[in-house]
Amino acid sequence: QVQLVESGGGLVQAGGSLRLSCAASVSFSFNVMGWYRQAPGKQRELVATTTSIGSANYGDSVKGRFTISRGNGKNTVYLQMNSLKPEDTAVYYCTAGDRGQFRGQGTQVTVSS
Repeated sequence: QVQLVESGGGLVQAGGSLRLSCAASVSFSFNVMGWYRQAPGKQRELVATTTSIGSANYGDSVKGRFTISRGNGKNTVYLQMNSLKPEDTAVYYCTAGDRGQFRGQGTQVTVSS
């Protein structure tokens, strides 16, 4: 059974930074891992995805502010979030698999104005 465990969420003021981490409890390496987010009353939104060879894809609203990276073990993924805005407030979910079919429980990120 695949488990994805996120950490690093919290409360931060606008303009601040947070770093999210996610670890997958499997012995093989996922090709694609990423982050999505969902704010109350809104649809799920792509934040960023990355492949095992390091290519990355970002949602338009976070380009230039967020950076996704993989850990050396390849089953960890990080999201460095800089210049945070109140509209970044959401539950952030780690995903794994080519279709994002595995998802963690989520971690809350709250950005105050």
